[in-house]
Amino acid sequence: MVTGFLYKCPLDGYHRVAVVELDGHTLTRSEAVRVMLDGEPVCAAPDALARAEQSHVGVQSIVAEGRTVYGISTGLGKLSNVTVDRADLADLQHNLVRSHALGVGAPLGEEIVRGMLLFRANSLLRGCSGVRTQVIELLLGCLNRGVVPVIPEQGSVGASGDLAPLAHLALVLLGEGRALWAGEELPGAEALARAELEPVAPLAPKEGLALLNGTAYMLSAAFLAWTSAHRALDAALGAAALSFEALRGRTEPFDARIHTARPHRGQGQVAGLLRALVQGSRLADTVKGDVQDPYSLRCLPQILGPSVEALEDVGRKLELEMNSATDNPLVFGDGSTLSGGNFHGQVLALAAELLAMATAEVGASCERRIALLLSGAERGLPDFLTRQGGLHSGLMIAQYSAAALVAENRVLCHPSCVDSVPTSGGKEDHNSMGSVSAWKALRVAENVCRQVALELVCAAQAAQFAGVCELSPSGRRLWERVRQASPELDEDRSLGDEVEKLAMSIREGQLGGYGV
Repeated sequence: MVTGFLYKCPLDGYHRVAVVELDGHTLTRSEAVRVMLDGEPVCAAPDALARAEQSHVGVQSIVAEGRTVYGISTGLGKLSNVTVDRADLADLQHNLVRSHALGVGAPLGEEIVRGMLLFRANSLLRGCSGVRTQVIELLLGCLNRGVVPVIPEQGSVGASGDLAPLAHLALVLLGEGRALWAGEELPGAEALARAELEPVAPLAPKEGLALLNGTAYMLSAAFLAWTSAHRALDAALGAAALSFEALRGRTEPFDARIHTARPHRGQGQVAGLLRALVQGSRLADTVKGDVQDPYSLRCLPQILGPSVEALEDVGRKLELEMNSATDNPLVFGDGSTLSGGNFHGQVLALAAELLAMATAEVGASCERRIALLLSGAERGLPDFLTRQGGLHSGLMIAQYSAAALVAENRVLCHPSCVDSVPTSGGKEDHNSMGSVSAWKALRVAENVCRQVALELVCAAQAAQFAGVCELSPSGRRLWERVRQASPELDEDRSLGDEVEKLAMSIREGQLGGYGV
């Protein structure tokens, strides 16, 4: 982190602010969140730019010596056996970008595109990709000045890099394609001009390939999914504790001795957090006539604990990928090259599939507790949490919506990465489909944010009947925050906007802070 950077906001001019410094090696998850989601500006470390320039000199030596190197002086994919004349090397790179910009579907969200700019720039700063420093500076310039390339969300197969999405990004660097600037969609050249940026055309040898041949889309979508999932899990812990109190749950299953006897780290962590959250409750342990709670209360540590561990594992993999060189071939400062497969997204595909499943389980447990809250007569709660059942339906449909999301998540958790489809005439015969895995994980995370919001609305309403004054201090604080977005349900009203407001607060990290 450095200070004193002069940052030009596209809407209100220059500001002197702190900035995330990129060096290709040390980008953290928290820094990535600040850049992707909060718009914090970035700069390149001088030593990293020097490494990148040295690698570019290596490409120049390859061209000067007339060496045949994949993607520098040859065609791409199955056409790698075609040697390209030296006079056509710049056209090769431009043709690559233009031909591969064939994605389809709706535009990606701005947060994902910001992540693509960030992760591609940081990867190039490792100094193994052979691009000029101007290319990296333009990627960072787009981030800092609000130029967001318009990129279709479909078209990547998760190997050979995210070719189609990154080609649409690269078009804007050439002054082509389309981009958003200050909320307006413009031709790429105009968006750059308004941001006082210059395109990098013509591309030098290797630069088109280096921009396309990476995992930035898979990584960005998976990281956004991970961020939303982590925040949903954090909020879900509070929601579960509030439901637990309203249902007068038994605290015996949270006893530390149980979790010492089965010492999985996540399980023990969740049990400890739940003990703290319900501390001081005058509702817990007051249920009569039943010595064991349903699994969605009794087994909370065993249900949420594995998701905690899975998200930690996935987060570490994503951070490692943020600081990796993921194109091909790699070009070193001495002019030597190595052709391999660092663009292959299998590691991200498997991580995203695990992320989707771990997150979906959080939402599935929310739905089960909602069902308990809405049929909790034996625990002192009226059916559907309404005083006038029949005339009013209360929160009946909250469980319907949560159940619908369970069904959707179940479909989305079917893995895409186990069924490869070959491309490029069979030359690329095993693709990861990691882009689809990441997209699915993001959709699951968004669904679970809504399921947690639905549980919060139900738990807060149940607490009204159980006795708000009897809640633990933590439960009372959470109840008050929920009630700011969703007041007590005295009579039937449409709650869709209130639930969506709570879900947005969860996605933004405003409901949580419990330590998972």
